[in-house]
Amino acid sequence: MEIAVITAALAMALVHVFSPKLTFLNAIPRSRWLSAAGGISTAYVFVHLLPELAHHQAEAFSGAGAEIFLIALVGLMTFYGLERWAKSHAEADDRHQALPASSFWLHLTAFAIYNLLIGYLLPERLEDDGAGGLAIYAFAMVLHFVVNDRGLYAHYGPRYLKEGRWVLAAAPFAGLALGELTELPPFAIGALLAFLGGGVILNVMKEELPEERQSRFWAFATGAAAYAAVLFFFV
Repeated sequence: MEIAVITAALAMALVHVFSPKLTFLNAIPRSRWLSAAGGISTAYVFVHLLPELAHHQAEAFSGAGAEIFLIALVGLMTFYGLERWAKSHAEADDRHQALPASSFWLHLTAFAIYNLLIGYLLPERLEDDGAGGLAIYAFAMVLHFVVNDRGLYAHYGPRYLKEGRWVLAAAPFAGLALGELTELPPFAIGALLAFLGGGVILNVMKEELPEERQSRFWAFATGAAAYAAVLFFFV
């Protein structure tokens, strides 16, 4: 397995391992760094991933219809439904109040699969886009993990730090291992990328849009514009 791929997975895992050190990102109004990270990962989806999905649509689905984009919609709807389900189990506004174990483990399992998928796609990113493309993908996903990490901490507090972060830290490596054991056809890779794209968009927006977060629009816009420029001119 390529050292670059392992390094990328390690960087993703370290976001969760060092989660207790990231408490400075929990401020209200929302940290400019979190909003900028959300903008960067969103730019990756719109400027790099969606055009690639159009290519997969043409190659794997004969160019007709919009099957690949329907899968992206399924990804978005899946995580929206999961988020609504988790919030419906909250018993108070206090973000550190204990929530039902079923809510915690369902939410965590979904994000573990999500992280596993991102790790699974690392070798494919290297093969298709080279080391530069892998770095672009890994950087966007590492920042996306930061956003997701703080969102899960906001839901589950100490329970997430004690148990959840270790599961999510292991998931990218589980994805790499699964990739070593399986080889999917192009249409399946396209479907996974589409599902991931929908999930990224929803998971960023759900953290940025709630009014109580007092998100930083200009930080989000700056991160998105800067990374879009990198993707447009250098990739």
